[in-house]
Amino acid sequence: MPTHTPLRPRTVRTGRGAAITLAVVLVAELMNALDASIVYTALPLIQADTGASSAAMQWIPAAYALTFALGLITGGRLGDLYGRKRVFLAGTAVFTLASLLCGIAASPQLLVAARAVQGAGAGAAVMVPQVLATIAVTVQGPSRAKAFGLYGLVMSLGGVLGPALGAVLTAADIAGLGWQMIFLINLPIGLATLLLGFRHLPESNAPQARGLDLVGVVLSAAGMLLIAYPLTVGGEQHWPAWSLAMLAAGAVVLTVFVMQQRVKTARGGSALVALSLFRNRAFTGGLAAQLLFGLVLGVFLLTWVLFMQDGLGLTPWQFAPANIAISAGGMAGAMLASKAAARHLRRVPQAGTVLIALTLTGYQLLISHLGTHTPFAAAAAPMLLIGIGLGAIGSGLSALTLSQVTGDDAGSAAGLFNTAMQLGTALGLATASFIFFNHAPAGSHGTTVTSAFAGTLWYVVATLTLMWMLVFLLPKPTRST
Repeated sequence: MPTHTPLRPRTVRTGRGAAITLAVVLVAELMNALDASIVYTALPLIQADTGASSAAMQWIPAAYALTFALGLITGGRLGDLYGRKRVFLAGTAVFTLASLLCGIAASPQLLVAARAVQGAGAGAAVMVPQVLATIAVTVQGPSRAKAFGLYGLVMSLGGVLGPALGAVLTAADIAGLGWQMIFLINLPIGLATLLLGFRHLPESNAPQARGLDLVGVVLSAAGMLLIAYPLTVGGEQHWPAWSLAMLAAGAVVLTVFVMQQRVKTARGGSALVALSLFRNRAFTGGLAAQLLFGLVLGVFLLTWVLFMQDGLGLTPWQFAPANIAISAGGMAGAMLASKAAARHLRRVPQAGTVLIALTLTGYQLLISHLGTHTPFAAAAAPMLLIGIGLGAIGSGLSALTLSQVTGDDAGSAAGLFNTAMQLGTALGLATASFIFFNHAPAGSHGTTVTSAFAGTLWYVVATLTLMWMLVFLLPKPTRST
């Protein structure tokens, strides 16, 4: 294992330099967030063009999510060790090349393999942790909370905009490429990110880090695989015994990983995860809230799209205004949160959870009463309020959870924070299999779907209530704030 050279340049940026740095890394995060969800609306065309089986169709989105989740913790630590700019550019290059491979894949097997490379520890999983870490060490002062707020906005909106952008690109059929454009669009964006990043990003690392903890890498990856894999595919197979055994084994392996990290730290070694982060109440509470936020997004966005299409019989184009409403609301919510976070602190994400919970309660009562006769305006208008709530939560959680993390722990914190979101989303998709699909199996339409969606909303509201409680662990407003 080659040793790294400590890098000690002036990394704090202000003014135009900070704006360029922020723009470069946020564009990379947006590419990742979009690619996690953009593929869903293109799946029918991919199946028609490539002859993919049902199993292959499940693995096209799952391969990205699974390999991405596995490499995040290690990816964050690699930036600490070998330079965040260096690792960010390497990950972006691999991600962009893998996007090209996805766009020219002639078979479902090649597409699944390219998606795995795109999300893996050489691609998005090493690119994305450097985004938060770079923000943490380069942006200081009042702009820091706003920068983290923008990150939360990009992370939340990417998941919402992905399906809508996928519908637009496939329908436009640019140069006859059809679904391939959802991947090829990354090429000019990725190349621009590389060029601007090479020129404008500052380099930084954690000088106290002495080497990569290979035992920790193996244990964390194995534990994540044992948990993420059954969460990704177990629900679709009605939770066979092997999936439950893998979950139990994953819990055991992660317990061993934590013990190994404690021993490594006690002996003065360079652990993969900075366990000192968990002594920070705000970080621990924010991490748990982020996990539940991912769960809410995973459950709600999937079942809402099915409600609009299979319940109300709308095409993606017909309910595009509802997607636009979520996006516009998310931008507004994040902007409000970035201005209010410094003064109101944890009240910002708590206000977001209350707004969404109240809106979904009214939404549930409306759908339960009207069912398939729900007017489009009534189904779409509440999405503006939900978007505002999502923007406030995503922006507020990012700012409050990570704003107190030191530069030395930035990579480790970024890896953990992103992992929490990925595991939460996987858990949400798995939860949907028994709170929604048990009542509305694949292929269901009409009243069956609307009733299942209405029932699902109560679970979402309950999760939001728990998240609201966890946010009390974040910093509270004081007179000196």
